[in-house]
Amino acid sequence: MVVERGMRVMNTEVVGDAYAIASHYLRRSGAIGDDSTTEDRLLGIVVQLFHGGEANRLKLANEAIAKFESERESEAA
Repeated sequence: MVVERGMRVMNTEVVGDAYAIASHYLRRSGAIGDDSTTEDRLLGIVVQLFHGGEANRLKLANEAIAKFESERESEAA
């Protein structure tokens, strides 16, 4: 993690890895389409959680999956 002038800079490797893990799982489960386009809502969740302090890519992916599925269920209800 890089810190500059008191600001936390996004570690794109951690965010990218967490997004890849989460999107792979969600594609396999059928929650998102099988195309190779970026799921913007999922990416937004990953970035939000990262900025919230989570830097472990596996925890980040799992939390993003849970939040994405929760939001999806809320929309369907």
